[in-house]
Amino acid sequence: MTDRLLTVEEAAQLLGTTARFPRRLIAERRIVFVKVGRHVRIPEGALADFIAANTVQPIITSRRFGAVA
Repeated sequence: MTDRLLTVEEAAQLLGTTARFPRRLIAERRIVFVKVGRHVRIPEGALADFIAANTVQPIITSRRFGAVA
C-alpha cells in the first residue's frame, strides 16, 4: 500500500466540502477508511475511486430538435 493516508480535513479539502461530508461517508461505510488507533484516515486511492465511481458523464444531444443521440 503506497497510498498517502489523508485526514478527514485533507479529504474534505480535496473534495471541496466541509469535514462533515467525509465523516458522513465514513459513518455510512460508503468509502474505504483506515483506523490508526483513535484516528481515521482515508487512503488517497480510495478517495480517487470514490470520485470516479460517482462521476456522471454528460448526455450527448443531437443539434436537431434537441433529441438525445
